[in-house]
Amino acid sequence: MENKSNQPSPASIMQIGTGFWASKILLSAIKFQLFTKLAEQKGMSGKDIKTFLNLNCTDRHLYDFLDVLSVFGFLNREGMLATAVYSNSLNTDIFLDKNKPTYIGGILEMMNNRLYGFWGDLEEGLITGLPQNEAKAGQDFFGLIYQDPKKLREFINAMSGIQMGNFMAFAQNFDFSKYKTLTDIGGSAGLLSLMVAKHQAHMSCTTVDLPPVEPIALETIQKFQLTDRVKAQSGDFFADAFPPADIVTMGNILHDWDEEKKIMLIKKAFEALPEGGAFIAIEGIIDDERKQNAFGMMMSLNMLIETGTGFDYTFADFNKWAKIARFKSTSLIALTGPSSAAIAYK
Repeated sequence: MENKSNQPSPASIMQIGTGFWASKILLSAIKFQLFTKLAEQKGMSGKDIKTFLNLNCTDRHLYDFLDVLSVFGFLNREGMLATAVYSNSLNTDIFLDKNKPTYIGGILEMMNNRLYGFWGDLEEGLITGLPQNEAKAGQDFFGLIYQDPKKLREFINAMSGIQMGNFMAFAQNFDFSKYKTLTDIGGSAGLLSLMVAKHQAHMSCTTVDLPPVEPIALETIQKFQLTDRVKAQSGDFFADAFPPADIVTMGNILHDWDEEKKIMLIKKAFEALPEGGAFIAIEGIIDDERKQNAFGMMMSLNMLIETGTGFDYTFADFNKWAKIARFKSTSLIALTGPSSAAIAYK
């Protein structure tokens, strides 16, 4: 019998080419808060879902939508078509129910509300080298989000969603035994500091971000009941010196900026640390051969869309910048999925 395993096939080409179909199906379900409603109701019929979502499509298209979510593994289904009852799968129930603290849908909400449209202009970004977000209308994205409380919360929820798993893994896998204090630069809602304090009882942490973020961080710290060991502080990481600490961290901060600004921030971290202190960048560090971490490279293209000059980087890049900043040595810890902690020791 002929072995067809090595025969040419367009399947992978079509899977990637139609990838935006699958993406939009998931993002639409999140926007509808379908998974949150299913968690509340412990399962619903197609008819009840159609009423809840206020959909006017045909029943067949409704079932296409729900059944493909089942095929993708987001929903469980018992029965078929008119007799079907849909409920959340295990991962969906944990990570896509908006009422649970484990919800990671914030980043997906931002992808749907902003990035989905902007990525339609990727070709223009590659041709021009210019950002393809609100900047095309003469607006500053970061300026806009810090002026609008709703946009700011959406952005902070997005950053929390994309990094929560990494922060938890970092808090449990890094050796904190030699350290007592941590400063998280650009700490957003304070989740990195909170995860470290939660898992390392001897650590005291300070999360630093711009003034509009401080009330959100304080609110989050109170929810975790860790006000005794986690503090929120206002600061501009370009204009101000970093608060001194044994460890300085940055989660998804360095990749926003060009190489010159990256080196400047790493140097500021060096100045804030004592001898033996550690600077840690948590991001989608690209493998040095650039053959495996597709997510890291796609995130780097997202920085083109968002900033024009920001980019994600390899561990070799990080080592070069750490050496320029006069750090003595570096190491790398794998976290969740495509993300890692790049560490530089003073």
